[in-house]
Amino acid sequence: MPSSARPVNTSLVSRLGQRYAFVVVGVIFFCLLFSAGLRATPSVLLDPLQQSFGWSRATISLAAAIGIFFYGMVGPFAAAAMDHFGLRRVLLGALIVMAASSAASAYMTQTWHLIALWGIFSGIGSGAVATVLGATIANRWFVKHRGLAMGILTASTATGNLIFLPLLAGLASSGDWTRAVWAVAIAIVVMVPLVWLLVPGLPADVGLLPYGSDPADPPAPAAPRTGLIAATFGALRRASRTRAFWFLFATFWVCGFTTNGLVGTHLIAMCGDHGIAPVQAAGLLALMGVFDLVGTTASGWLTDRYDPRKLLFVYYGLRGISLMLLPYTDFSLYSLSIFAVFYGLDWIATVPPTLRLATDIFGDRDAPVVFGWIVAGHQIGAATAAWMGGFVREVSGSYLMAFVLSGATGILAAVIALMIKRRPATGELAMA
Repeated sequence: MPSSARPVNTSLVSRLGQRYAFVVVGVIFFCLLFSAGLRATPSVLLDPLQQSFGWSRATISLAAAIGIFFYGMVGPFAAAAMDHFGLRRVLLGALIVMAASSAASAYMTQTWHLIALWGIFSGIGSGAVATVLGATIANRWFVKHRGLAMGILTASTATGNLIFLPLLAGLASSGDWTRAVWAVAIAIVVMVPLVWLLVPGLPADVGLLPYGSDPADPPAPAAPRTGLIAATFGALRRASRTRAFWFLFATFWVCGFTTNGLVGTHLIAMCGDHGIAPVQAAGLLALMGVFDLVGTTASGWLTDRYDPRKLLFVYYGLRGISLMLLPYTDFSLYSLSIFAVFYGLDWIATVPPTLRLATDIFGDRDAPVVFGWIVAGHQIGAATAAWMGGFVREVSGSYLMAFVLSGATGILAAVIALMIKRRPATGELAMA
């Protein structure tokens, strides 16, 4: 095995064998968790930065929007880069960029500093340490329990975003907003040596096969490398010729539209319309994060056992119904807690079955990059809902129609999920 790829503690690899895959999942779990914390930070800096520098909300929001854009669009390129340059190199580079941009923001004085640090650099860095990273790890390290692994890693992304909000809000409102950005930077820096010591690029780099592989039937050798841009757009070109890709893209657009786009962005403001304090509303999002960890992990377990299309039908259908009902509740602590628990379980449970379908249809080689493009659709949906929710509230004075419309898209996504045709046994793309 190449020395550059060998973990320091080779005895751990020898002792655990294929179970070492779970060590890798553990390290990546916290990388994704802290990356989500980075993405949650701009939302708690709105008031502190406005008070400290006099910057307008529009300017601060522009930086956050640029960050979301790069976060969504860098995914397919990051997946291709992991294949071209090596997963560990890309991950370490992304962690360093994230930590540096967060730490440097403690010294910013101009709006262009804000846009560069919290827009461009944090967006690019966190976009490489996102759902597409979890997909790459799950596909490379697991044959058995691949859905469970993806469920765990996906849960860390959504859970981190939700549970970090109250913590970072408390640090940002303590009188020194830089405490929040330093906390994020330190957490990310801690992960750098752990990744270097414990996360090889491939199982073969440490003499292992993916978890659950039959030693008598090893995985096929990797395909010859192509250029980064060619690999990224080549996978998109092949996938875009199928209806299955557009169905997956559409359902994941709805996923973003109904989660961090609407609920993640506007739930606190909606609660404020009903007299609920922001800290209490942020606590509801944190509660969703806790139950998301349970729900998404369970979704991964279910994906290993049941038809992922039927799971998506259930997830999107229940999500749509819950969003339609929320505006008609009394917004008491009891009703909101029930919604938080239920919605948290379903928050991003759609990811493991979506990745499973992408892998079944497009194959292990193209699936991470194709999934990156599907995740880009998720972020486009999220950005659309973030704008739509504010527009509807401004025009009508209420979030009622925004949540009803969002719920309707959930019902539509449930129907679309059942229309996806999985790849036939021949291995050719399903021209569904």
